[in-house]
Amino acid sequence: MAQLEFPEALECLFKPARYKTLYGGRGGAKSWGIARALLLQGTTKPLRVLCAREMQTSITQSVHKLLKDQIAAMGLSGFYEVQNYVIKGMNGTEFTFHGLKHNIANIKSIEGVDVCWIEEAQTVSKSSWDTLIPTIRKDDSEIWISFNPSLEADETYQRFVVSPPTGAVVQKINWADNPWFPDVLRQEMEDLKAKDYDAYLNVWEGHCKQTLDGAIYANEVRAATTAGRFTKVPYDPSKPVHTYWDLGRADKTAIWFVQIVGFEFRVIDYYENQGQALGHYLKELQSRPYVYGDCWLPHDANNELLASEQTIAQQCRAFGFKVRVTPKTSVVNGINAARTVFATCWFDSDKCADGLQALRNYRYEVDPDTQQYSTNPLHDWASHGADAFRYFAVSLKVEAKTPTVVVPRTVNFFNNR
Repeated sequence: MAQLEFPEALECLFKPARYKTLYGGRGGAKSWGIARALLLQGTTKPLRVLCAREMQTSITQSVHKLLKDQIAAMGLSGFYEVQNYVIKGMNGTEFTFHGLKHNIANIKSIEGVDVCWIEEAQTVSKSSWDTLIPTIRKDDSEIWISFNPSLEADETYQRFVVSPPTGAVVQKINWADNPWFPDVLRQEMEDLKAKDYDAYLNVWEGHCKQTLDGAIYANEVRAATTAGRFTKVPYDPSKPVHTYWDLGRADKTAIWFVQIVGFEFRVIDYYENQGQALGHYLKELQSRPYVYGDCWLPHDANNELLASEQTIAQQCRAFGFKVRVTPKTSVVNGINAARTVFATCWFDSDKCADGLQALRNYRYEVDPDTQQYSTNPLHDWASHGADAFRYFAVSLKVEAKTPTVVVPRTVNFFNNR
C-alpha cells in the first residue's frame, strides 16, 4: 500500500467522536478524504460501514464507485473485494449502501453499524434523521456527515452546524484546505467568482444561500421567516383539522393538516410517505389525536379505481372521512393562490419540518435550450409537498373563505399567549 497523505483539516477523521461533520464548498476533498479514511481504518480492524444518502434508487447514486476507485488508487485491491452492492474486506469489514427516504424499515434492520457515513447530507429530512440516529446504537459507533451547504434553514445545517450535538466535531473544509486542488478547478472557481460572486460564495466557499436559485416561494418563505410564522403552533381541539392531499402512486403522497381560526390558517402537521397503499395514510390520520373536518383530495380522486373497485374518494368515505375534491386548475393559478394564502399561514416548525423543506426547495426547472428558468416547476422530491400545499390554496377559493391578507405581525403570538 502506498504512503497515504491527508489534508490537515481531515485529521479529525482519525479521532473518536460520535458525530463528525465535514461541510463546505467544492474542491475540499471531503468525500475523497472520508472514503480513504474509512477504507484505511477498515484494514486495521473489522468495521461495518453503512453508506447512506436521503434518496438512492440505484447503486450508481451511492459512493460505491468512489470507494471502488479509491481502493485501486490506494493499492488495496488485494484486501477488498468489490461486489455489485457491497464491498467486503478480508478481515470482515463490510460497506453497504442504502437510501434513507422511505427505506427506514430496512435501515432499522441493520445491526452492529460501526460507522454511518451520510453523503450529500444537505437533503436529509428531519424525519430521516430522527429515525436514523437511534438506529446507529452500537457502543462507540459514529455518524459521519458530509455535505455542501444549500439553505441555512435546512435540517442538516441547523442540526449539525448551527446547533451541533454535544461533543460533535464540526469542520468546515474548502478548496483552500486541499493541498492537491487541481488547476482546472481553480480556473472554474475564478470564472464563477468574476461572473456571479454570490454563487461563488456558495459553490466554492461553502456559504449558505439565502434562497434557492429558481425557488418558487422564495419571497413568501422569507416573509414568513421574518415575521416568525415558522414556530410552535398548538392544536386547538375546539376546531376541526382539514387535510389536503397530493396522492402519489410510485411517487410520494403528501398531506398537510390545517386548522382555520378566524383569519388565520394554522398549519399544525404534515405527513409524507412513498410506496404505501391508501389504507396506510388513512390509518395514519386515525392515529393522530385530531378531530377532522374536510379531507380534500386531488381532482382525479372520483375517477381512479383501486384494487377494491372503489374510487379513492369512496374508500376515504368508507373510513369515515368527509371527502371534498379539489377542482382542476392550472399550476400557475394554483401557485398564485398559494402565494396569497402563504401570508396568513402559521406553520408548526417541528411537525411540518419536512413539508417546509419541500416548500423552500420547490423551484422552476431550467430550459435545456436557453439555460433560463422556465415557467414549469421541477418535478422532484420537493414537488409533492408543494403540490399538496397548492391544492390547499385552491380549495380555499372553492369555499370562498380566503381571508383578507393582513400584514404579518413580528410577534410570535403562539409563544406569548
